[in-house]
Amino acid sequence: MTTDIKGKNVLVIGSGLSGVGAVRLLHQAGAAASLLDENDKLTADEVRERLSELDRTDTRILLQKLSDIDLETITYAAVVPSPGVPLDTPAFDRIRAAGIPVWSEVELAYRFSRGRLAAITGTNGKTTTTTLVGEIVKAAFGAEHVHVVGNIGYSWAEAAPDTTTESVTVAEISSFQLEAVEAFHADVSAILNITPDHLNRHHTMEEYARCKERITNLQNKEEVCVLNYDNPGTREFGKKRCPARVLWFSSHEELPDGLWLDGDQIVKSWKGEKTTLMNVHDMHLVGRCNAENVMAAIGITLSLGVPLDVILSVVRDFRAVEHRIEFVETKNGVDYYNDSKATNPDAAIQGIEAMDRPTVLLGGGYDKGSTYDEWIEAFGGRVKKLVLMGTTREKIAACAEKHGFHDIVFAEDKEEALRLCDSFAQPGDAVLLSPACASWDMFPNYEARGRWFKDHVHAL
Repeated sequence: MTTDIKGKNVLVIGSGLSGVGAVRLLHQAGAAASLLDENDKLTADEVRERLSELDRTDTRILLQKLSDIDLETITYAAVVPSPGVPLDTPAFDRIRAAGIPVWSEVELAYRFSRGRLAAITGTNGKTTTTTLVGEIVKAAFGAEHVHVVGNIGYSWAEAAPDTTTESVTVAEISSFQLEAVEAFHADVSAILNITPDHLNRHHTMEEYARCKERITNLQNKEEVCVLNYDNPGTREFGKKRCPARVLWFSSHEELPDGLWLDGDQIVKSWKGEKTTLMNVHDMHLVGRCNAENVMAAIGITLSLGVPLDVILSVVRDFRAVEHRIEFVETKNGVDYYNDSKATNPDAAIQGIEAMDRPTVLLGGGYDKGSTYDEWIEAFGGRVKKLVLMGTTREKIAACAEKHGFHDIVFAEDKEEALRLCDSFAQPGDAVLLSPACASWDMFPNYEARGRWFKDHVHAL
């Protein structure tokens, strides 16, 4: 669909990846874009440097608080906040009271995209599943027709002008991006799981789940939503509220219709017939969590009309995405794994459950308000030593002690954390960076944390 905003003023908030992409799209659509950034350490020239040459000239740069924005002199047709901007503030109350629509970047991008859309969300597994779906769809329809975008690190708004009626957009979408959608409408959607995360932003699990469920916005029973039968949140949604036709996957239950794990075999059941698709040991991915991601990807791509032989061929060749239970290297008989993308306890549970040997676990980081009981309980005799760093180290240690786990060491800084991990690991062990926390107290993002870990391993 398209939206007529030619000649109209649109305010973009945040000069990161999504904000810059939104500005480009708005200019191509003929709108007048203003780019606001509340970071008082930035200069207007620094913000302009992030834009293309054309966008630098045509964009009005505002370095001020959103609460101080003038809504009287300029009439804005829409406000487009970057995902990291909270929407439950007095400033947004004032914007909405003025009758100005608030569109997330994915809402803006959708309005100017053509072709079909597969949209994927969930607390964990989004990036692996989105990347795999993208590779499958490229193999089926040609890479030139596929755009893999969203929370995966590529601005959908940046890509939207390049879509055609032949395009398939595969979008990883976060709860932040789903807070402000209206016209957004996926042909195929997926919610991989819903577990506690980002409660410092959403405040309650009910609100967090509500945002995730908006991935099905405007879907109907002619369209498909792929859901995790094992997750209580997605199972309840699928049985009670989902507007689309549900395609289930499960790693624990035999399903009469859906995709499920029978021992080491991925099985598809449909109308009473069972078909064994593949053995999980034929994949390069490890762990039950990745078997779930693969089943979700199979469900999504089957719903897009991809032939099964193409799907399974790509799955067999696919390797783990960077920073998600990523095998780094074997050094001195020790296998090192980078799971920096495990920024919450549920993701970290999946990381530790993928280990099949004594493991030195490196955890801790920025506190997002999580609890760690289930993570500690998942150690299951695999963790021989827990090395903790960051602002959550005391909180995690107290939780571990409560559950009877006492092999805990504090690192004063990130360099000491690495030295401790190396010293505790013996040949035949694994060292796993799986923090269960965000990175923001020590690193700009989880990618930087993962690269730091891998650089250390390669240098051993």
